[in-house]
Amino acid sequence: MAVPDRDLKAAIAATRFGLGARPGEIAEAARDPRGFLKAQIRREGADLPRTNGEGSAQRIADLREFQQFKREAKQEGEGKDPVKLAQKMLREDTGEDFLGRAQLGATTEAGFRERWALFFANHFTVAANKLQTETVVGPFEAEAIRPHVFGHFGDLLIAAETHPAMMLYLDQVQSVGPNSPLAQRAAMRPGPRRNLGLNENLAREIMELHTVGVHGGYSQADVTEFARAMTGLSIGGFRGPEEQVGALLFRTAAHEPGERTVMGVRYRADGERQAQAILSDLAAKPQSARFVCAKIARHFVADDPPPALVGRLETAWNRSGGDLARVAEALIEAPEAWQPAPAKFKTPYEFVVSSYRAAGTEPQAVNQVAPILTALGQKPFTPGSPKGWPDVAADWAAPDAIVKRMQFAQAFAAQAIGGRDPKALAEEALGARLSAPTALAVARAESRPEGFALLLMSPEFQRR
Repeated sequence: MAVPDRDLKAAIAATRFGLGARPGEIAEAARDPRGFLKAQIRREGADLPRTNGEGSAQRIADLREFQQFKREAKQEGEGKDPVKLAQKMLREDTGEDFLGRAQLGATTEAGFRERWALFFANHFTVAANKLQTETVVGPFEAEAIRPHVFGHFGDLLIAAETHPAMMLYLDQVQSVGPNSPLAQRAAMRPGPRRNLGLNENLAREIMELHTVGVHGGYSQADVTEFARAMTGLSIGGFRGPEEQVGALLFRTAAHEPGERTVMGVRYRADGERQAQAILSDLAAKPQSARFVCAKIARHFVADDPPPALVGRLETAWNRSGGDLARVAEALIEAPEAWQPAPAKFKTPYEFVVSSYRAAGTEPQAVNQVAPILTALGQKPFTPGSPKGWPDVAADWAAPDAIVKRMQFAQAFAAQAIGGRDPKALAEEALGARLSAPTALAVARAESRPEGFALLLMSPEFQRR
């Protein structure tokens, strides 16, 4: 018997656009699958994970206290144990941040909204690859990403690039204009010179990864000019007075003086507004629309997205001036996004979160999710480069990774299924996407945990 189109679209809405279906979600989406998704765009406010409530300013203050304690402990010969304990306490905050994010993913009624936020958190990657960024990567998502994901791209871009986490991650706080007053004073001092100079990391990644893309028509000279314009942007708490801890600062003495020319546009000497003007122009370039829209299409629909879909998203972007809500609506309306065949292989995070959603439960401790994600190559908050986590099947579907997924599925099913019928859970989790072979395998399983594990490892659950 043919599956009604609306039932299939409801399953796609929850599993492809969202993070996987919780019990009852597909039935809710079936009333109006597209409307179900669009309502999530229109919700007021940002969905924020449960945390200890500390923002980036407090985390930077905590980091400063730790660094001071570390210096004093070394001077007083107290050994490494107290320092390790203090460092462990800082890292526990990061673990709680990730647990809050995983809990939100497992329980939210707005799965599309959460997936959209996670896409842009990955687009503007900050990795917890050093203690400075580890403490603020959670607040970065809450402060710079989530409030802007359905606003204008230009606002999101500026919020992300000027957040303390991004500036620490890409070493912007170390960047000093070669001809700035600060560099000139340092050059005149007797004795060993401080290592002051231009750092191009943030400027390069903004152009290559966040806006126009590597083929966006910029040159190395443009990167250098942009980096010069950004000198002076810094964070309070590393050199500034105590009351400015964690605040965005502009240190005039570190700024490279003069006009700048970036991608053929001349920007007058205007202090901190010079970099902001360049950021605004980069956000508005058609190359940025093309680059980001192609990434959205790749994430939501297919590793090799249909050009027609990318074109639809670009059109919505350009007509709205980069309004991400309009782009999201264009994605929902695009027929290419609703093709029945699931073309995307779930990342480890998507697999684990969707497993919790299928069970109608949530993780209670970070050690319930962090070890399996680390084993599968997606250690929490730690992508290997500013490119973020990869988004194609080839990076996640290796044979050894499939074995580890099976091991997780078996262990998770054993503790999550209880006395429930795995066939009923399969119907709730996949709806019209549930295939006859999978339904039969789940029904014939020797035990409830085995049936649920078979569901989690089925081709239609592993893909979306």
